[in-house]
Order: sequence, then C-alpha cells, then structure tokens
Amino acid sequence: MLEFLPLVLSGVTLTISLALTSVVVAIVCGLIGAAMKLSSVGILRILGGTYTTVVRGIPDLVLMLLVFFGGQILINSIGDKTGLWTYVEVSPFWAGSLSIGFIFGAYMTETFRGAFLAVPNGQIEAAKAVGLAPRRYLLRVVWPQMVPHALPNFTNNWLVLMKTTALVSIIGLQDVVYNANQAGRTSQEPLTFLVLTFFIFLGLTLLSDIGLRKIGRVYAIREN
Repeated sequence: MLEFLPLVLSGVTLTISLALTSVVVAIVCGLIGAAMKLSSVGILRILGGTYTTVVRGIPDLVLMLLVFFGGQILINSIGDKTGLWTYVEVSPFWAGSLSIGFIFGAYMTETFRGAFLAVPNGQIEAAKAVGLAPRRYLLRVVWPQMVPHALPNFTNNWLVLMKTTALVSIIGLQDVVYNANQAGRTSQEPLTFLVLTFFIFLGLTLLSDIGLRKIGRVYAIREN
C-alpha cells in the first residue's frame, strides 16, 4: 500500500476539485431553476418543471456519457459545418463537472424553491414597502432567511454529489477511484485499495458535514 499510496492520494485533490466545481454549477443551475419555477411567466415555470422532472429521471452515468461523447460529437459537427474550428476534445474533468452540476442543479432547484417559499411573504412586502430594490432585498432580506431552510437539503445534496464524482472514473478521469483501481490491479490487492477509498470518502463526508453544520449554526445565531 505504501508504494501506491501517493498515486491514490493524488486523486483526492482532483476529486475535491471536481466536487467543488460541480457544486458551483449545481448552485447556479439550482438558482436559475428555482427562479423559473417561481416565476409568474407560464413558459418559464414549464421549462423549470421540465428541467427538474427530466434530469431527475435520467441515470447520472447515462447523462455523463451523453455529455462526454455526445457533446464532443455535437461540438465537432458544428465546427465542421461552420469552419470555425477543426477538432475539439471535451475534457473529462469538464464533462464530469458540467454533467454532475447539471444533474444536481435539478435537486438544488427544489431545495432553493422550498427555502424561498419558507420565507414569510410579509418580510418581502415590507422590504418593497421601504423602497429596497429587488437585488438589495433579495441579498439583505431573503437570502439570509433562505439559507437556514436550505442548508439541510443542501448538505444532503452535497454529500451525494461528492459520492457521485466516483462515476468520472468511467470516462478516464484519474480521480481517487480510478487511481485506487489502477493501484489494486497492479498490486493484485484490489480489496485493500477499495477499503482505502472507502475511508477517504468517509473522511471527506465527515469533514463536509462538520463544516456545513458550523455554517448552519452561524446563520441560526444571526437569525436569532
């Protein structure tokens, strides 16, 4: 194990980078999706509902492979027809990040929508009454009250997202799972490195849970 330990640990940094990039994409998609589902415009509500329904019904691996292979074919087809570029190779990192973020954006949509609806409508009406611009009352009034309501579901989504990053090993990204699998095959001790991977993900999960709980306590203090 000591011989291959640096190889496995080198994948941890990539796994964390992938998870953080994916969650940023998921937050952006979730906020946009929540805004669409809460919109007074009917077509936007339909698009938001379609997004959450369709994405949550597609297996994560299938969508990731569609982005990785289908996206590459689509981009290169456009390049061939327009002559704007010759050949573009989709990076496994960005294919994984965008697909995971897009998938979990659907779950974040419901998280943010529910948190927004939990904010008393009177708070928003009062902010409007004193003349606050939409951007200011969203940041100063709505957001601080949304976070405590959103954090429990956000925490669950983040923990599942982090485990989902293991799927990127299928498309050749050298994350902790990929490297552990390679180390297990080379050393002919796959179980040893699977157990090591188990404890790495467990450690990341525990650290994430502790950090998000602290953030939750900070917002709870502010709210009180």
